[in-house]
Amino acid sequence: MAPKWRELADRLAEQIKNGDYTPGQLLPQIRDLVEAGEGSKATVHAAYRALEAEGLVTSSRGVGTMVRPQTPLKRIGISRYDKAKWRDGDEVAFIADRVASGRTYQRGEQTQSVSLIEAPAPVADAHGLPAGAQVYARARLVKEGEQPTHTLTSYYRPEHVEGTRIVDPTPGPAGRGGGFRVLYDAGYEIDHMKERIFARVPTADEVKLLKLPAGEPVVELHRTTFTADGTVVEFAIGVHAASRFAWEYEFKVPDSAEGGEQQ
Repeated sequence: MAPKWRELADRLAEQIKNGDYTPGQLLPQIRDLVEAGEGSKATVHAAYRALEAEGLVTSSRGVGTMVRPQTPLKRIGISRYDKAKWRDGDEVAFIADRVASGRTYQRGEQTQSVSLIEAPAPVADAHGLPAGAQVYARARLVKEGEQPTHTLTSYYRPEHVEGTRIVDPTPGPAGRGGGFRVLYDAGYEIDHMKERIFARVPTADEVKLLKLPAGEPVVELHRTTFTADGTVVEFAIGVHAASRFAWEYEFKVPDSAEGGEQQ
């Protein structure tokens, strides 16, 4: 038989999923559930802790326990990199996600720092650089309003970006069209990308920076960006709060039987 706190947590979770408690709504105070015969203070507190660990609620001192919003941003796939968005307009990737999600945005919701550093091993490997080589690291924190959504750090070879807006730490994208437009204007037109994503437990610093609730995992993204001749012009590592994004892809289904060596 499940302990009483588990039974209470499961019952409340079902009510949340059924819409009896809506996103942003406070759950009853612990003392109210105790008075209603749902168990002791310790029982109710344990149930609320379980719901928080499962990502269904957030708790804060002086406010209470609130049902978490369950409408994540769309993190669109191929179309977020459409050249027409950034080459001919000003819709950089994080803005493309907001537009696709029907959400508002401010350019200043992306802050950043830029530094010249010794390339970490994965960065040197992606760029084909020797150990100890220097790269520019452009680290961004992206927010939706006051809530952080993700970090993204792009690493560039100095000869590709020295003297460009990419190394300017001013908040917001690197000018009209962002970093891809800067590379385009410098003669490095992006042609294809490789992305790898995986989930993991966040570090203590990431919990603080992204304001993650207890038990929230992160999704880490590794993006390698190439020109048509195979030159790597950006290697980026992103860390995304898992519950704040829904990853969405649409693409033509390949048929390798057509065209012989098609990959």
